[in-house]
Amino acid sequence: MEKNQLYYGDNLDVLRRYIKDESVDLVYLDPPFNSRQDYNVLFAEKDGTRSSSQIMAFEDTWEWNVDAERAYEEIVERGGRVSDAMRAFRTFLGHSDMMAYLAMMAPRLIELRRVLKETGSIYLHCDPTASHYLKMLMDAVFGPQFFRNEIVWKRTSAHAGAKKCGSVHDILLFYSKGEEFSWNPSFQGYDPGYLETFLDTVDEAGERYKRADLTGAGRSGGESGLPWRGIDVNAKGRHWMFNVATLEELDASGQIHWPKKPGGVPRLKQYPKDLPGVALQDVWTDIRPMHNLAAERLGYPTQKPKALLERIIQASSNENDIVLDPFCGCGTAIEAAQQLNRRWIGIDITHLAIGLIKQRLTDAFGESVRATYEIIGEPVDLSGAQELATNDPYQFQWWALSLVAARPTEQKKGADRGIDGRLYFHDEPRGGKTKQIIFSVKAGHVQSSYVRDLRGVIEREDAQIGVLICMEAPTKPMLKEAAEAGFYKPPGLEDRYPRLQILTIEELLAGKAVAYPRMLEVTFKKAPKARKAAEEQLPLGGGDTEDEGPV
Repeated sequence: MEKNQLYYGDNLDVLRRYIKDESVDLVYLDPPFNSRQDYNVLFAEKDGTRSSSQIMAFEDTWEWNVDAERAYEEIVERGGRVSDAMRAFRTFLGHSDMMAYLAMMAPRLIELRRVLKETGSIYLHCDPTASHYLKMLMDAVFGPQFFRNEIVWKRTSAHAGAKKCGSVHDILLFYSKGEEFSWNPSFQGYDPGYLETFLDTVDEAGERYKRADLTGAGRSGGESGLPWRGIDVNAKGRHWMFNVATLEELDASGQIHWPKKPGGVPRLKQYPKDLPGVALQDVWTDIRPMHNLAAERLGYPTQKPKALLERIIQASSNENDIVLDPFCGCGTAIEAAQQLNRRWIGIDITHLAIGLIKQRLTDAFGESVRATYEIIGEPVDLSGAQELATNDPYQFQWWALSLVAARPTEQKKGADRGIDGRLYFHDEPRGGKTKQIIFSVKAGHVQSSYVRDLRGVIEREDAQIGVLICMEAPTKPMLKEAAEAGFYKPPGLEDRYPRLQILTIEELLAGKAVAYPRMLEVTFKKAPKARKAAEEQLPLGGGDTEDEGPV
């Protein structure tokens, strides 16, 4: 593929329509289940009256309905191991929430296996509520012989449980598609107790080190078998690990430990910096959980630490490989892949997530990153916007607000109080008051009362600017109402900005922007800048390494 790809839509539909067989090197997915939080999910309405892929609100509830039944029947009618597994689940679980979840996950896992290369791997992130069922389903889809690890990640610090042990870990189910798969040895840092126990010698500078053998078993007739400093290791049936010249260099640099006992064999000093660490195990306690004050925290409820995704991507892929996240949420896997010079495909079913990912990538890599990826599924013209507004008003609101980088407000009926979105900014020196812009989005016929209502809202909220985003062009009375609202004048500046602005979707698609002081925007918490090693963008297009075969 020439560019990285960010898809808006139901990931099952996207996988089937757009992603080629055996085109992806690594899949990471973190599908939601029963978190009892309001956030980005795969499906919402489950009464069968409309497609489940049309989300109405952030909700993570699972119920058996017409869509779950349809998905179950489709899988069972295919036959094979997955069909057998699903029929067994149905016998055991009946029409439970868990059964509905598995019925929705099964076809997606089948598609993810299809798009994986033979050398590819998949990591399914879940919690212990569903991990045992998902492991059985993964065994059916990929084959139990391709199960590699059940990784335990300590995702939070200790807390008390209600009549049970505190729940502090998640599960990562790691499978490969075939026997030969990408694997780059990784290491974890040493436990402090290990360093204290085994690095048991202290040098003149107070630094701890361990003493490693400088000899190996077996005689040598070459240079490594020669006596050094009067010590003939060949006579003891051994040989030096280095030639004599290297031994002299090590000794000159202070890296040789000489025993006090005469005739003792010298040993190599190994400091913590010289040791690679412990080979990666299947219990990960060294990646700090995402706490409220973490610099990378963006406020997304299911956000995972970037270090977790970096470890997975580095271990199971190589530069220029394609990483796919079909539930990409706030885009942690996408940012990590971009930083590690992997190509990527992200899929999500909310425009809220797509807008957040766009902003996150720009914050981390700068404006130039926009040229490295394309968005598929977003409206690109007025007719597309009108179709989205007709099919799903909530998604239309989120998409329209993403055009102006505004944060959506609570989406429950009656809770918005005339506010669809907010954008915060600062136009005073450090310590100055945070200012805000209030947004109202209207997809249908517009009228002057919308402008008057918005003016009342910005006065009630003590906002500096109000913006009406509409599909239709404003009428002359609307423009007159807006002009009568006057101007906002930033403290200490001569600039003036219309206090009430009207922008059409057509104007926004053409590049028109909200007029306001841009000293510092603080609407979304900004993603930290990518580390310097990752600022170099992945070359795209041309050459065999960039041809492929997508959230």
